[in-house]
Amino acid sequence: MSQPRRTPRHRAWTALTLPALLCVLAACSGGSPSGAGVDDAAPSAAPTPSGPPGTLFDNFHYSGPDDPSLAAHGWQVRTDGGGPGIKDTWSTTGAGFPSDPTAQGGRVLQLQASTDGTKEGTRQVEVQSTGTDLFTGTYAARVYLSDKPTSGRNGDHVVETFFPISASDASVNYSELDYEYLPNGGWGSVGPQLDTTSWFKADPPDRVTHALKKRVAGWHLLMITVMNGKATYSLDGKELFTSSGKYVAREEMDVHFSNWFIDLPFTGGPRTWDMKVNWFYYKAGEAVSQADVQKTVDDFYSSGINHINTVPKS
Repeated sequence: MSQPRRTPRHRAWTALTLPALLCVLAACSGGSPSGAGVDDAAPSAAPTPSGPPGTLFDNFHYSGPDDPSLAAHGWQVRTDGGGPGIKDTWSTTGAGFPSDPTAQGGRVLQLQASTDGTKEGTRQVEVQSTGTDLFTGTYAARVYLSDKPTSGRNGDHVVETFFPISASDASVNYSELDYEYLPNGGWGSVGPQLDTTSWFKADPPDRVTHALKKRVAGWHLLMITVMNGKATYSLDGKELFTSSGKYVAREEMDVHFSNWFIDLPFTGGPRTWDMKVNWFYYKAGEAVSQADVQKTVDDFYSSGINHINTVPKS
């Protein structure tokens, strides 16, 4: 069972053709689309929004966790203390951006968690957006989930996650919407299972959850639609779970991707677990179908666009 993560102007855009899209992104300058929000913008320059309004897209074309463009585009790799999992083991060492022939566009964000069964030999990894004011609308990510370690013995209680969450777990409007894949189970479950969980409060825990009891290793499109007082989770276009009432987002959130361990059930040599993120897409205030999400992402790739952020600041 899940645990808390921490102690109509839009319609005009969707009707644009690809040439019009390129014109908007290049500020109709006749040049290549290198305006703000595209990854060749100068990291030190404050981006000027261009492109579809209310959109965040990133396909993680970065050189590493210290790439200035990563921070300039509103991402950070966690290094602070606390939980969940093995407390105070968060590190940048597991975050990378390697080539991957199985990924759209051939690049990924790789989240590699590692352990030898001791706290000293454990490294958890999390990458999150910062100050992006994501609220109602559509959240989508193409994510690779692992059933087995990349190296070493199987059996760890690893949690591979994608979730929007409030900036503070003490907020009176605390909001959290989770995907958590537990290939070997945990918290008393034998697994495998994919949990989808909507939170009202972190402490004491108050949430509703649904478990898909099956293996889902490999690439998947994970979506959360937050509209009309409901939060709906879908996997590859198939609805899994809907929460409503108090179990919906009540304030702006950041989005997180993390790979961590519930506990350390055994020693006996090092092992590593890989989770990968191909791309992330968010559309503010609209319910977007899986097919339309993929079409929009395909257009970004074909246009050479690696990053866009036109989400209004609150």
